[in-house]
Amino acid sequence: METNPLPKDAILVVNAHSRSGQDSFAQAKDKLEAAGVRLIAAHAVEDPEQMAATVRQAVESGAPMVIVGGGDGSMSGTVDELVGKNVVFGVLPLGTANSFARTLGLPLDLDGAVQAIANGQRRRVDLGMIDRDYFVNAASLGLSPMIGQTVPHKLKRYLGRIGYLLWAVKCSVGFRAFRLTIDDGVKERRMWSTEVRILNGPYHGGVELSDHADVDTGEIVVQAVVGRSKPRLAWDWYAKFFKLRDRDAHTQEFHGTCFKIDTKPRQRISIDGEVLAKTPVTVKIAAGAVEVAVPRDG
Repeated sequence: METNPLPKDAILVVNAHSRSGQDSFAQAKDKLEAAGVRLIAAHAVEDPEQMAATVRQAVESGAPMVIVGGGDGSMSGTVDELVGKNVVFGVLPLGTANSFARTLGLPLDLDGAVQAIANGQRRRVDLGMIDRDYFVNAASLGLSPMIGQTVPHKLKRYLGRIGYLLWAVKCSVGFRAFRLTIDDGVKERRMWSTEVRILNGPYHGGVELSDHADVDTGEIVVQAVVGRSKPRLAWDWYAKFFKLRDRDAHTQEFHGTCFKIDTKPRQRISIDGEVLAKTPVTVKIAAGAVEVAVPRDG
């Protein structure tokens, strides 16, 4: 754990297109300043495609901390700009699942998250990589990308995780299992699968999926739901959501620093909620890639 105090000067960048971004930008600005954070600049970004460029400009301006407000996709889409830079990443969870914030132990309410940024401490964490693209929390292939790519924005915005669940039922009708190949450079494994999760932290879609993945282990976890049964996939999510004793009965996990993943047929890959890649891919861990602001111990 880092001992240097968090910076008091920062630039705020909020995805105003996220679930609660439009309502939260002004509140976040006021609460941060009231908590003692001196905002060099504050940006409410209406076009999500401009988030990365806005964060890049903030980093290049020399800001010691850049605070990003939005969902997991906003965090993943901007974190590339902070890798290798002397800047602290402040996280304001304003999305649907907020899996990265859950992994970091951040409060999910605005007041709590602001306090962590204003009075917390630094923590150096790992990032995952899909080929050359960094991500903060999790990637997946199988049914999840189909859901993420087609879910209506209004359903996602107003119903949150329940909206995802309803849309998942609809998408599952035409979904088929695929052949999966996982190669860690030593051994190649082949199996049928309905979903693969590539985890830098335990949460995906706001649900705790793994007891072994975390952001400071120096390893990536590949978790496969094995077999060809769609009811088995549904049961896996149900069992993990309610933390049942046999919640890992239908999954296999692989731990390491680098994997090559391929499928037949090819599968789209959702990276922190955004469909951005397609198999085959190389999956790696970037150990200790960024510093984040987290609540103080105790």
